[in-house]
Amino acid sequence: MKLIRDTVIVATRELRVTMRDPFTVIFSLIQPLFFLALYGPLLGASVSGIGEETPWQWFVPGILVMIGLFGTSMSGANLLYEMMTGSHERLLVTPLDRSALLIGRALKEIVPLVIQAIIIVVVVLPFGFRLYPLGMLVGLVLLAVFGVGLGALSYALAIAVKKQEWMFYAVQQTLIFPVLILSGMLLPIDAGPDWMKVLARFNPLTYIVEAERALFAGDFAQSSILFGIIAAVALAVVGLTVGTRAMCRASV
Repeated sequence: MKLIRDTVIVATRELRVTMRDPFTVIFSLIQPLFFLALYGPLLGASVSGIGEETPWQWFVPGILVMIGLFGTSMSGANLLYEMMTGSHERLLVTPLDRSALLIGRALKEIVPLVIQAIIIVVVVLPFGFRLYPLGMLVGLVLLAVFGVGLGALSYALAIAVKKQEWMFYAVQQTLIFPVLILSGMLLPIDAGPDWMKVLARFNPLTYIVEAERALFAGDFAQSSILFGIIAAVALAVVGLTVGTRAMCRASV
């Protein structure tokens, strides 16, 4: 019960900071909106080759996962700032459970991620995007689980490199683009060479993107949904496990 109570306290504290600056949540949508406006229309030929009537039905779920990838992978930057200012060290000496300090932060990522995803869906509805409410609801839950796992890993990275802040950005930027491209968010991996297809199968985001596309198409019979759920849950378990251990071992 103490862990649950402390987790709620930490999550509420983090959400208050986010709600005081809602412009940040909106501003972070500029890049995805540019991708939709300038990249989406170019996908007509590629998407029609895989059976989609409109590029939006294929592209939008990938953009939602991209929002989660960019947003939650940078979560650790906020923790780095708190470490630099000393506010994180003050939290470490409070009676709050160390695990709650990580779990609460990770759970906070769900709110801005879901809000941004809903805004994107609303924006593309007038352009021919077909909405399947149940599929969207399950897709948002899957996206939230993914965001929690990746956010926890980002916090763990921040703790690991707290004495070398530049290393956080070096690792984050080095990993994010190969993972993005190999997931098939922007272009179908089927059009790539065999070595890319092999690497894509080892990328958990590949399964999450495929699951999101099936869910937002309302096709619950696709086996890709099960694989996507397994990938998202596994990422969340690994992220929370690594993150809580890093937080519990963090020194003041």
